[in-house]
Amino acid sequence: MKITPTALPEVLILEPRVFEDSRGFFFEAFNRRTWASAGIDSEFVQDNQSYSKKNVLRGLHYQIRQPQGKLVRAMRGEIFDVAVDIRKSSPTFGKSIHVTLSADNRKMIWIPAGFAHGFLVLSDCAEVLYKTTDFYAPEHERTLLWNDPQLAISWPTTAEPVLSDKDRNGQTLGRAELFH
Repeated sequence: MKITPTALPEVLILEPRVFEDSRGFFFEAFNRRTWASAGIDSEFVQDNQSYSKKNVLRGLHYQIRQPQGKLVRAMRGEIFDVAVDIRKSSPTFGKSIHVTLSADNRKMIWIPAGFAHGFLVLSDCAEVLYKTTDFYAPEHERTLLWNDPQLAISWPTTAEPVLSDKDRNGQTLGRAELFH
């Protein structure tokens, strides 16, 4: 597995070694030993899978208590995936990174606790799988406003994204409950 650091040092891009032949392909999507040797020793407790149509934007989500680390990959289609550092004490506070994840490129992103996460569907549809290090706790879930000018995320769309009410009503970075 190729592990590449990003401008947010704790957020990593992972590219599995893929074995392809006339039958199809095979790769290890997760191997605890490989991760531990890279300095990531996380236990996953929940798998989530979503299906979304083109221009659906989900996020930017996080849990203020029971924070979740996430291993995210697109199993079908293509997404523009974003992580935002929301730890006030971090030197990269308020900064974001993005990566295109697709069924074709098989890249994954590791987003540790302390970051908000969201994605925009670029293809006609996408199925996204993400493993989490803590359980979903709706009472602790918070949402950053996807188009907060302070975050200045350049979402790659000219169309108005399709949003849930929760995502449409997210908080700006300046008003949100954040990590210290």
